[in-house]
Amino acid sequence: MIRATFLGALVAALFILLAGCNQDIASLPKPPPQEPTATSVAYFCSMGLLEHGGPKAQAFRVGKSEPLWFSSVRDAVAFSILPGEPKDVVAIYVNDMAKARNWERPEAGAWVEAHEAWYALGSDYNAGMGGKEAVPFSDEKAARSFIAAHGGTIVRFDDIPENYILDSDESSHGLDVSAEDSILPKPAVKQ
Repeated sequence: MIRATFLGALVAALFILLAGCNQDIASLPKPPPQEPTATSVAYFCSMGLLEHGGPKAQAFRVGKSEPLWFSSVRDAVAFSILPGEPKDVVAIYVNDMAKARNWERPEAGAWVEAHEAWYALGSDYNAGMGGKEAVPFSDEKAARSFIAAHGGTIVRFDDIPENYILDSDESSHGLDVSAEDSILPKPAVKQ
């Protein structure tokens, strides 16, 4: 009994410490977004970032001045939810497609903090390396206009379904976002 009580107290203390660490990270100042260069390399594929069209993402870790780059927004979301990836992320920025006029090469300064964006899921636009994308917008009205023209549904960062991000494109023939709102597969016509 004493051993179980001690073990329970130890587990509770660990949860409190971990919660404190997450609060400490959340309270750290967020570095400003950077612009990719010819030497920027995508975190997962180790390819040149500028070789891929479409919206990109960047994540800053505690104590690091250079971001981790992602060739697609979907990759950055995957990074944030995969258990083996670092959890000391101070900020994630995604290209703001409400400000971008060029899908292939979003303009400098077209960034929004990932948790502040609205995401179009299931549209007919593909990610930088092909496959489905989570298309980010700083403005909900712009996101709604986009899905009216290109299909899909809108969610916030924390509501992006893991299966939309982690399932292969071949295995995802639809996505149930909520009981009332499902995404039908759209043909990939634009990149």
